[in-house]
Amino acid sequence: MSLASPAWLLLLLPVAALAASYLVQAKRRSQYAVTFATLPMLERLTPEKPGWRRHLPATLLLLTFVVLTVAAARPQVDEQVPRERATVIVVVDVSLSMQATDVAPDRLSAASDAAQGFVDGLPSGFNVGVVSFAGSATVLATPTSDHEAAVTALDNLRLDEGTAIGDGVMTSLAQIESTAATDGTGLDTDVPAQIVLLSDGTNTVGSSLDQAAGAAAEAEVPVSTIAYGTPTGTVTVDGQLVPVPVDQASLDALAQATGGIGYAAETAEALDEVYDDIQSSIGFTTEQRDVTPYVIAIALLLGLLAAAMSLRWFARLP
Repeated sequence: MSLASPAWLLLLLPVAALAASYLVQAKRRSQYAVTFATLPMLERLTPEKPGWRRHLPATLLLLTFVVLTVAAARPQVDEQVPRERATVIVVVDVSLSMQATDVAPDRLSAASDAAQGFVDGLPSGFNVGVVSFAGSATVLATPTSDHEAAVTALDNLRLDEGTAIGDGVMTSLAQIESTAATDGTGLDTDVPAQIVLLSDGTNTVGSSLDQAAGAAAEAEVPVSTIAYGTPTGTVTVDGQLVPVPVDQASLDALAQATGGIGYAAETAEALDEVYDDIQSSIGFTTEQRDVTPYVIAIALLLGLLAAAMSLRWFARLP
C-alpha cells in the first residue's frame, strides 16, 4: 500500500499526544484513589473493578483517530487491470537443433503447442504476429487481432539450417513499427509492444545479439526470451550425434538489455508455465486504486464499537 498525500500523517502527532495524556490521567486517577482511602475500603466501595474494560473504549477511539489520519493521506493499493490493446510478436527458433527429442515428442512440436496455447490466451484486442528464424527470419503472420492466423502459422513451422536470433528480433521490430504506423498509434504511445522469443541455440548468422538488443532498447520494446531444452540434448546430422545444449546465458543477456525477462524451460510443462507467466505480465497492467472510502468505513466501525462498549459498560460515551 502507498499513500498519495503522506503529509497528512503529521496529524498522528496530536493523536499521540492525546494517547499520552490519557495514560497520564489514568495513572493520576489510580494514585488519587489509593490516597483517598485504604485498599479494603476501596474494595467495599467498588467491589467490581472495570479492569481492562475501562481502557478498551478509549483505545478503540484512539485507533479510530489513527485510521482517519491514514484515510486523510489517501491510501492506494496496486490493482491488476486488463489491457485492451497491445502488439505481441511470437518468435520461434526453427533451426535443426529444434528436432532434438530431449523434450517429448521433440523441441519444435512442444514449442509449437505451447505457443499456440499462449496466443489463444491473449486478449482478443491484441495484435499478434508470428516470426520464425533459422538461417534467416521469416514473417509467418503479420500482427493483427486475427489470432487464428497466428495459431495456424505456429501449427505449420518447418525446420531449416542456421540460427539467426538477431534477425528474428530485427524482423519483429520492423513488424511492430509497421503495425504502429498502420493503425496510427506510433511506438511512443500507451499501446505497448513486446517480443516473446523462444530458442534453444546460439546466434550463428545474421545480426548480432548486441545489434538486436540495441535496436529493441532504442524502440523501447522489451524482448522476453525462453531458453528451451536441456543441456544434454542431441541431434543426428549426417549420421553423427551432435550435442545441442541451450545457450541460456546469451538469451538472458538479450532479455536483460531490452527490459524483458529471461526464462528457461526444460520440459513441455515448464514451457506452458513460462508462457502463462508471460501472458499474465503482458495482458495486465498495474494501476493505483484509491481505497480511502474503505479506510473511512473501518474508522467509522471502530468509533461505533467504542461508543457501544462505553454505553454498555459505563452508561456514557467515551
